[in-house]
Amino acid sequence: MNNKTEMASSTSGNSSSTISITGLQNSGSESDLRGQQQDLIDERKRKRKQSNRESARRSRMRKQKYLDDLTVQVTHLRKENAQLVAGIAVTTQHYVTIEAENDILRAQLLELNHRLQSLNEIVDFVEASSSSSGFGMETGQGLNDVGGGGFYDGVMNHMNLGFYNQSIMASASTAGDVFNCC
Repeated sequence: MNNKTEMASSTSGNSSSTISITGLQNSGSESDLRGQQQDLIDERKRKRKQSNRESARRSRMRKQKYLDDLTVQVTHLRKENAQLVAGIAVTTQHYVTIEAENDILRAQLLELNHRLQSLNEIVDFVEASSSSSGFGMETGQGLNDVGGGGFYDGVMNHMNLGFYNQSIMASASTAGDVFNCC
């Protein structure tokens, strides 16, 4: 419609022709302005889309790196766990071995305490017999004196005490039998 107005104006005179060209220029400027605004909006949209794509790409990269780090950490923790399990197995084996040795030592201790008690009973008996019968005391002999023929020579002579030369034998089964508390 502006074109028709322009043609009509140009036939009627110079002054109106100037006005209509200015009006055309104004409407051209407005459409150019609208076009520029649309171009600006389109450019902003394009930049926003590009920025969003880059942001999504960085987010995917961060997520992938995080997953890779977690995978490495899982591998490391599994390896560490396997080492700990192996260490526990070795420690448990040492514990079982030491516990068996302790059982043997406890059995030996029990046997030695029994022998000591028996020897103390023998010493008590000898002392009681010597004080009542006077063996060895008249001559001034003590328990450790050897020779002179008397009761002490036969009983307390270290050569006659064969049980001193016996070794103490205890096995894990003996220790288990002695200390079986379950």
